[in-house]
Amino acid sequence: MIKSRAVVLVSGGMDSCVTAAIANLEHELAFLHINYGQRTEQKELKSFHALADHYGIRQRLIADLTHLSKIGGSSLTDTNIEVADADPKKLFHTVKGDIPTSYVPFRNANILSAATSWAEVIGAQYLYIGAVEEDSSGYPDCRKEFYEAFEKMIGLGTKPETHISIVTPVIHLKKSEIVKRGMELKAPFELTWSCYKSEDRACGICDSCALRLRAFQIAGLEDPIQYAQRPDYSL
Repeated sequence: MIKSRAVVLVSGGMDSCVTAAIANLEHELAFLHINYGQRTEQKELKSFHALADHYGIRQRLIADLTHLSKIGGSSLTDTNIEVADADPKKLFHTVKGDIPTSYVPFRNANILSAATSWAEVIGAQYLYIGAVEEDSSGYPDCRKEFYEAFEKMIGLGTKPETHISIVTPVIHLKKSEIVKRGMELKAPFELTWSCYKSEDRACGICDSCALRLRAFQIAGLEDPIQYAQRPDYSL
């Protein structure tokens, strides 16, 4: 039986890893990684290739969107903006409209545009992205409505015979639920990277590390990557 083809956006992080594991159940996969000038790109790229090797992915593309770092406006791409330590009081109870400094302006639209171009060329019918709306940092381009609108734009802006659907399989899951789903699918969490600050040992105190650690702690599991600090975020 010939499988349909899907482009999976793989940052190298936990959410994209589980998204890839889910997509792997049904489709022939092509992995896309985006270099947008982020601080930890070298480590993320290493994780991307490790995940691609794990799933036996032959079609891989690394797209250069480093214009986002030139535009700036985010602590992930601008070294003049400090990556803030996690504030548990705010981190897990995101106030609508409270956008963190780690938000990269309109990043996911840029990423999806690159993915759509590649998907149309290789004949992929699906784009998988590991966006998480709930229990996340409050990025506006991680909302379900955003992906629904972008899918309509794909239909309007591609060839008549092109039909590409955006799939967000973890968008309504809590981070701890993503961990559990990944364990069910034997997702290789040990190959992933989530830290915003460091490329050797995860700092354990940035927003991304805190969300990840909290997810594993609530799930009652040990995060397999190394941390400089492992605070208890489960309370």
